[in-house]
Amino acid sequence: MFLLLKNANLFAPAALGINDILICGEKIIAIAPDLVVSVPAEIRTIDLRGKTTVPGFIDGHAHLIGGGGEGGFATRTPEVAIGDLIEAGITSICGLLGTDAATRHIASLYAKTKALRTEGLSAWFFTGGYRVPSPTLTGNIGDDVTFLDACIGLKTAISDHRSSQSTVDELARIASQSRIGGMTSGKSGAVVVHLGDGDGHFDPLIGVVENTEIPIGQFIPTHVNRKRALLDAAKDWAKRGGNIDFTTGIDAESDPTGSVKTSAGIAECLADGVPLDRISMTSDGNGSLPDFDKNGKMIGLSVAGFDTVGREFADLVESEKLDIPTALAPITCNPARMLGLGGSKGYLGCGHDADILVLDDALAPETVIARGKVAMIGKERLLRGTFER
Repeated sequence: MFLLLKNANLFAPAALGINDILICGEKIIAIAPDLVVSVPAEIRTIDLRGKTTVPGFIDGHAHLIGGGGEGGFATRTPEVAIGDLIEAGITSICGLLGTDAATRHIASLYAKTKALRTEGLSAWFFTGGYRVPSPTLTGNIGDDVTFLDACIGLKTAISDHRSSQSTVDELARIASQSRIGGMTSGKSGAVVVHLGDGDGHFDPLIGVVENTEIPIGQFIPTHVNRKRALLDAAKDWAKRGGNIDFTTGIDAESDPTGSVKTSAGIAECLADGVPLDRISMTSDGNGSLPDFDKNGKMIGLSVAGFDTVGREFADLVESEKLDIPTALAPITCNPARMLGLGGSKGYLGCGHDADILVLDDALAPETVIARGKVAMIGKERLLRGTFER
């Protein structure tokens, strides 16, 4: 079946003006103004009437099988429902474990990733977690990345009282295993690094890149906006060539510890000379947002949503006055590069996957096309998970 989108105000993410988009199966096969299509097959046509049309959002950090658990079993957060992702404009998602690797397992994460694929989204996962040695499915980080089709890299944690307090040598060793697994299987082998509140900040990562041959771009340090000092350190890291990832679920307005709103932090980084292509932002969706006192005791807990990604994108445009292509980069082409998905995701062009998001006048998701199928139109969701009503 063919799908023809007429009169899209297209940002690919570069601004291309009014164009038509022709989709066959899961791929974009033509983009041009005033396309005239004649094929011996059914064609569905949707007139977008000049609405802003962008690549589907890529969320590279989410707790697909839930997170939390820092306050006991009752604080384990739930699994993600596909509807939450579609309504947030997310068409590509990467899952990982959080603090809890006792009641959450890589096998379950792998199964959830495959389930989301079956239901209609593009999904991957990271092996590992807060623990070192890292939890895996095959018994080896490199083998997970090499042989599990949906596994694209490793997750670990530093500078956090909940982490395994890895040495530089241990961190280098597990990063190397993920890198080699990626090289062997044609994947990124990227290492997502949870950054906590500890004063060490980026020090363990700096130790790795200064004392080994592992390139700085192998790492995706995340939660860089959790406090002011960490963001300042992140700027220096990015100027050295490293990636940095903002967490949109961090509520800076109600956080007394000095966290920085994602859109404000990104604008600040750009003004301070951080290269745009080093910046991404992710939801940390379905993860817990614990509040700890000075002794490390949890005193509060909330759950991160997914709609924060779109809200921070809109704030980049409307509050921080960035143009749409610049504001799109941290949730489209930049994560596609960092995660090794640039051959098919993060852009709208011939041969790329048909993951397309149409925005309303407030830059909120209105229509979503995931892998060539209409998942939501006019804010009415059509794609539903197996157990969603």
